[in-house]
Amino acid sequence: MAKRDYYEVLGVGKDSTKDDIKKAYRRLAIQNHPDKNPGNKAAEERFKEATEAYEVLGDDQKRPAYDQFGFAGVEGMGGAGSGQDFSSVFKDFEDIFGGFGAAASRTFSTPSSEAVTAGAAESARRTARTCDTTSSSHSNKRSSAPPWR
Repeated sequence: MAKRDYYEVLGVGKDSTKDDIKKAYRRLAIQNHPDKNPGNKAAEERFKEATEAYEVLGDDQKRPAYDQFGFAGVEGMGGAGSGQDFSSVFKDFEDIFGGFGAAASRTFSTPSSEAVTAGAAESARRTARTCDTTSSSHSNKRSSAPPWR
């Protein structure tokens, strides 16, 4: 599916002020937020599309790049579906949705870097232990066990 122009998504003109863009986004965010439309995939997609548009048009560096080059101008800048974290966008809207603390952690939880690192280290230790016990015929070869074992 082709992306729609960000100005069209938010329903604003190219001459819109930053405040106009913010108001348009707030209206769409309230209308299409997944918490207000549980199970409605179309509303969820409209919410994501509006968030992506606001992330670009609400930014003083990304907007001129988008205006000049379109989607190509914002690729790699955190817009146009780059997979960036949009949490900064929501700071201005906590009054609407009542904050994003516990609800966000339930809905969008991801492992912390410490947990990922600890999990990888434990996995490596288990692999090393398994290798040590199963490869006794390779005792004359150099050990491939990690040094932190």
